[in-house]
Amino acid sequence: MASKQITPTRMELTKTKKKLVTARRGHKLLKDKRDELMRQFLDLVKENMALRQKVEAGILSANKNFVIAKAGMDEATLNTALMAPKQEVNLEVGQKNVMSVNIPVFNTTTRTADVNDIYSYGFAFTSSDLDGAVKSLADILPDMLRLAETEKACQLMAAEIEKTRRRVNALEHVTIPEAQETIKYITMKLDENERSSQIRLMKVKDMMLEEAHHYSERQ
Repeated sequence: MASKQITPTRMELTKTKKKLVTARRGHKLLKDKRDELMRQFLDLVKENMALRQKVEAGILSANKNFVIAKAGMDEATLNTALMAPKQEVNLEVGQKNVMSVNIPVFNTTTRTADVNDIYSYGFAFTSSDLDGAVKSLADILPDMLRLAETEKACQLMAAEIEKTRRRVNALEHVTIPEAQETIKYITMKLDENERSSQIRLMKVKDMMLEEAHHYSERQ
């Protein structure tokens, strides 16, 4: 029992009470942080699920178009058409702080703003299915990047939620009960000491009165 190792003094009592106040304040702040993290985490999970479905549908559509284009074109022409990409995409990775969690933020810029720059080939010898496949991949790229953002953010926030939950539980089930038990122990010991002191003072007073009485009788 931790209280047996505590010196039951008023200074120790004051220090433990301050510790209890700080622990309760920290417990409340951490609970609020955990609840807000959970709220934002659930919002991100919903967004992540919707994005994943959209991205998977887009990739499936692009794959179908590629398969159809490959069936309608000879392999050499297809390889030549896709050999040298025309457009360039630059990716910049930043960070955003959400409840003390640094989550990634992706920003992209293209070499040119022309939407037709995604096609690295002429349209004379290629099929429209290949155009559709390339367009599908170009359209789905922003959603793919956002999906990567949300998935990483979900991982980081889940780890922070677990860490915060452990801290809340430690304060709630260990630190605060131990402080309360220590305060109770010190208060009990101080009350016992005070009662013992009062009893000793009463005995001393009785002895002094008795001695005074005997002295007056001798006089």
